[in-house]
Amino acid sequence: MTEAGRLGRFGIWRSKSLVSPELAAGIERLGFGVLWLGSSPDGDLAQAEELLGATTGLTLATSIVNMWLDQPQDVARAFARVERRHPGRFLLGVGAGHREQSQGYARPYETLARYVDVLRAGGVPRDSLVLAALGPKALGLARDRAAGAIPYLVPPEHTRRARAVLGPGPLLAPEHMVVLDTDPARARALGRTRVHRPYLGLVNYTSNLRRLGWSEQDLSGTGSDALIDALVAHGSPAEVAGQLTRHLDAGADHVCVQLITEAGADPLPGYAALAPALGLS
Repeated sequence: MTEAGRLGRFGIWRSKSLVSPELAAGIERLGFGVLWLGSSPDGDLAQAEELLGATTGLTLATSIVNMWLDQPQDVARAFARVERRHPGRFLLGVGAGHREQSQGYARPYETLARYVDVLRAGGVPRDSLVLAALGPKALGLARDRAAGAIPYLVPPEHTRRARAVLGPGPLLAPEHMVVLDTDPARARALGRTRVHRPYLGLVNYTSNLRRLGWSEQDLSGTGSDALIDALVAHGSPAEVAGQLTRHLDAGADHVCVQLITEAGADPLPGYAALAPALGLS
């Protein structure tokens, strides 16, 4: 089975600090194919292993292990342990992180290429490795030396361009934020709290959005309404499903759904509302 077939069309992206075994089990019951652990999960992969133990068929994936925080030799050993205990259920996502958040950040493309080489030499199969990639060079690396790419904070136009770089074979699994609220102003306000900080202060993302044609006015302050609407799907479950499907129409194999809720709210009711709209059982 290909990576796309194993993951299904939709998965859940959630920050590592907001994920529990109970939540993972709930996501599996709703029919989502994969849970993406976000916000630089530890390279020892202990959390992923715990969540795999709490589920039976759900795929766990990292989005992403930050190459500045964990040595590739250690990550490769951790991958081997997880794969031995839960064969075929783990996907290793790695990436370069951000200049503004990482000490020693320099020559990110070259460092990522070396990181991938060490992972592969350490026994991580190409089919189990995906890369955070936005620009053409990183997408080319994901095409040539990994199973594919997991772009973050991208509209469907980026997905179309990324597929052109990747070609027809590699996995393309963009992340997209979601607010379930039919009041546009209220939904936009909630989505903006997530997009503005930190993402509009991180040059990797703002440079990518400029390449897609977004103006300085769109990117200034807390972001224009048009930018927020492009990056945060909002409305009813059916309306949100339609917006997410645009990534599939643009060439994605899988969409990583990041549901934005009020702080402290249980996300499972939102996932449950989305699941049938996304065609999950």
